[in-house]
This record gives sequence, structure tokens and C-alpha cells, in this order.
Amino acid sequence: QVQLVESGGGLVQAGGSLRLSCAASGFTFSDYAMGWFRRAPGKERTFIAAIAWSGRSTYYVDSVKGRFTISRDNNKNTVYLEMNSPKPEDTAVYYCAASSAPFPVDRGEAYSLWGQGTQVTVSS
Repeated sequence: QVQLVESGGGLVQAGGSLRLSCAASGFTFSDYAMGWFRRAPGKERTFIAAIAWSGRSTYYVDSVKGRFTISRDNNKNTVYLEMNSPKPEDTAVYYCAASSAPFPVDRGEAYSLWGQGTQVTVSS
């Protein structure tokens, strides 16, 4: 069964840190680029970060560059999003996704597998 399961969300204070995880199963994880997206209340889902299958290339949206770090462990079939110095405007449901499209890929429609999401709330 193909599955992406996010974890690690919760309540965090602005300026703190939080690490999200996404465990993959049912497919060859190392064949796919992985991405993180988020949907803030009342807004569209937006791209945050992506990492190539090898882990050697990453790509970020400007609003999180320097604060968030995407990484992956192909031995554990897991992708991570380290959130440092989060801001209240980072409050959203965070989703991981897998894509077989050429890297970098920041379009949601290029991702074929999606997790259910994990809520992140940043308090001021």
C-alpha cells in the first residue's frame, strides 16, 4: 500500500524549532523527489521545499529560505522538514509529497503521491 505519513506537527512558539517527518512506504522512495507543501487557513496550498532523490539538491521558496531545511534518509524512507525560527504566518497544515518529475519541481500537479498532512501552529 502506497503511503506517506507525516508526523511531528503541533504547537510551537515563534522563534522556536520543530521537525516534521514523513515516512514513505509501498513504493521505491529513492526513485522520487520529495516535497513539502502547506495550506494556511483560508488559502491555497503552496510549495515550500523540495529535495532530489539523491538528497544532494534542494530547492526552497523564498519565504522559508534560511529558516527551513529539507533533508531525507533513503535508508529510512523518510523525508524531514526542520523548521527553525518559525513565524505565526507559518501556521498551516503541512503536507509531504512525492514526484517523479525532473528536479526541481514546485508545482503541486507534478506530485503524484500525497500525505494526509500535519497541523503546525506557531504562537506569537
